[in-house]
Amino acid sequence: MARISGVNLPNKPTGIALTYIHGIGRTTASKICADLGVDATIRMNELSDDEVGRIREVIDQDFRVEGELRRDIAMNIKRLMDLGCYRGLRHRRGMPVRGQRTHTNARTRKGRARPITGRN
Repeated sequence: MARISGVNLPNKPTGIALTYIHGIGRTTASKICADLGVDATIRMNELSDDEVGRIREVIDQDFRVEGELRRDIAMNIKRLMDLGCYRGLRHRRGMPVRGQRTHTNARTRKGRARPITGRN
């Protein structure tokens, strides 16, 4: 099992397995495979140690992934909250940030519906 950026990659096609790394999606994974000349349909356990090493080097050099990316995102959200801007207030209250309606829907962000006490 290959380990890149602290993530154990599953035995799936290389283009899919790389998406298990936070910060790498399908487009980026296929671009990495194309740049290195690695077939994206070959399974991870069939790659040589040299190919896995080259993939690891490219990801470490060119991409912000996993812990570093999560830290940057958290710092950006914290900055908005500290500024007290509208987006920061929405983050602080746990409401949708990008202008979605909240009269109905938005349950993922707001949590379970709580019944209002004293209503008939």
